[in-house]
Amino acid sequence: MIIDCHGHYTTAPQSLTDFRDAQIAALKDPAQTPSRASLKISDDAIRDSLEKAQLKLQRERGSDVTVFSPRASTMAHHIGTESTSLEWSQICNDLIERVVGLYPKNFVGVCMLPQSPGAPVAGSVKELERCAKMGFIGANLNPDPSGGHWTAPPLTDKYWYPIYEKLCELDFPAMVHVSSSCNANFHATGAHYINADTTAFMQLIQGDLFKDFPTLRLIIPHGGGAVPYHWGRYRGLAQDMKRPPLDTHVMKNVFFDTCVYHQPGIDLLLKVIPVENILFGSEMVGAVRGIDPTTGFNYDDTKRYIDGSSLSQGDKQRIFEGNAYRVYPRLKARLAAH
Repeated sequence: MIIDCHGHYTTAPQSLTDFRDAQIAALKDPAQTPSRASLKISDDAIRDSLEKAQLKLQRERGSDVTVFSPRASTMAHHIGTESTSLEWSQICNDLIERVVGLYPKNFVGVCMLPQSPGAPVAGSVKELERCAKMGFIGANLNPDPSGGHWTAPPLTDKYWYPIYEKLCELDFPAMVHVSSSCNANFHATGAHYINADTTAFMQLIQGDLFKDFPTLRLIIPHGGGAVPYHWGRYRGLAQDMKRPPLDTHVMKNVFFDTCVYHQPGIDLLLKVIPVENILFGSEMVGAVRGIDPTTGFNYDDTKRYIDGSSLSQGDKQRIFEGNAYRVYPRLKARLAAH
């Protein structure tokens, strides 16, 4: 089985975007606040949004299951208040639940959280509990709800501990995934995303998070940002800072995906990072949707890069399937139920 650990509902029906636009407009004119009942998305609209996109690509590219969450760029935790984020998160997560209900063999749910700059994390804890009851298997955690201004404490700060406690209680992993950028210095997918992946890893080196949460599992997407390319730098910094070696200090709890959009980049990732720390992911119909003129194939067809690597068949299968079951303990039972 080929399990894609990184998928977002980027093709959701237009009515979802229309609702969000109305919700944002109502921040200036509360009298125009849309009701949830006004958001109407039929099962047929959901099917149509997926059959021409994610499902079509699953069949064409040879993957079986996508770990599916709301669109990352529209989490936009910097917009509005905590209540704005709570309503938006619940709506988006409920839509993911419907997707999984319609296609239980193709998708499993991962939730977004109702984060908001400076707000307590209690709302996120409650949403984790709600989504676990809905059959979700993990969460996306935004380390920078401010949208590129980095006003939140580091991931090792105790501000985040109630979320980690709930993640461990539920046996949920979290993908550390930022959202859109409202800082003109940082292009969202070209800079902000990669910055955040790299920053998250460095924060984990600096702290002792996994001493307090030895069973916590964090996925750093997009191939770990700049980390694999600068692996010697991070090993050396850890050494200079008198931190333990990375293989014991961080890498028992941290995993990278394969959302790296060229063969040399994947080859570097596979050479530097242990196979047991790598999950197959594509983020298809996401940040980069075009065709690479040097190959004739889509940049985000990442299965081709794993297939084209020099790894043994056994190691490839660990990346495609085996590691996902370790990182997402609820996954196997969820799939077996359908």
